[in-house]
Amino acid sequence: MPQIVFLLVPGVHLLDLAGPAQVFSATGDLLVDAHQGGHGDGPHGTTPPRYRLAYVAEQDAVTSAQGLTVQAATAWPALGPGDIVVVPGWRWRTGDPHAAAVAAATARRLAARHARGGLVASVCAGAFALGDAGLLAGRPCTTHHEIQDDLARRHPRATVVPDVLYVTDDRVVTSAGIASGIDLALHLVAARHGPGTAARVARSMVVYARRNGDEPQASAMLRHRAHLSDTVHRAQDLIDARYTAPLPLAGLAAATGVSERTLTRRFAAATGLSPLRYQQELRLEHAEHLIGQGATTDAAARAVGFTDARMLRRLRAQPRPAAADTRAPAR
Repeated sequence: MPQIVFLLVPGVHLLDLAGPAQVFSATGDLLVDAHQGGHGDGPHGTTPPRYRLAYVAEQDAVTSAQGLTVQAATAWPALGPGDIVVVPGWRWRTGDPHAAAVAAATARRLAARHARGGLVASVCAGAFALGDAGLLAGRPCTTHHEIQDDLARRHPRATVVPDVLYVTDDRVVTSAGIASGIDLALHLVAARHGPGTAARVARSMVVYARRNGDEPQASAMLRHRAHLSDTVHRAQDLIDARYTAPLPLAGLAAATGVSERTLTRRFAAATGLSPLRYQQELRLEHAEHLIGQGATTDAAARAVGFTDARMLRRLRAQPRPAAADTRAPAR
């Protein structure tokens, strides 16, 4: 019976834990249901085993960052070759480079697990525990975009890859924060049971799509929202909802109650982009996702609203615009 062992640290983020746990639980249910329906996922007609989830910690009760206390075992279960250890993230405190992520004995256990051929994974700040175990030295890794610099400073021998969802390297899998733990778990399911199974699990969880590891952590919708202009937020809401459709500037301006000139000026001050360029960024991001899932460039261009693929090809060849500096509120 394959096990997924979650190592819990005080202040654990619930979604870092619950997202991957739900993926593996749903995978076991799906495999059993498929076998009983005559699809024969188990070897030689046997019933495929469900994943068994275990929760361990250095104390028997762990209070999450969201205030819920989670019970855990202090004794680790025996681990087989196919078992996975996952370290969910916790509320990381920037500025304390010498604080140990986990006790030395726990770090040694993680290192020994990998040395014996086991797979070890992390979500968000869980990468610091892997780093303390010596598992990040000389290998690429990632974590939440807000604490990537902390990880690089604490573990200078690690190669911290910025702004990706997850990184895999020799049975060490690190992922970004919060919801990216779901992407990491779906990736592991796809590796073990095939992309079809991972897609069915994603659908059962009402996840929009299984994202690739090299997709950005922060979408265009988030990158250009760090401002205080209500007018621009209203315009962005309209563009976000209808980015595949033609959106004349006059219509956007009328919907937000300002002139075209005022909207263009405020939009540029708040985001660094024109309304059209912002719409193109959304189209480009969604097209890149479709291409990553196997769509042709022509099909992706049509799906996101381009009349032909030439504009999409030009945009893909250009550098992506950075978000505007919004330390001074846009008026």
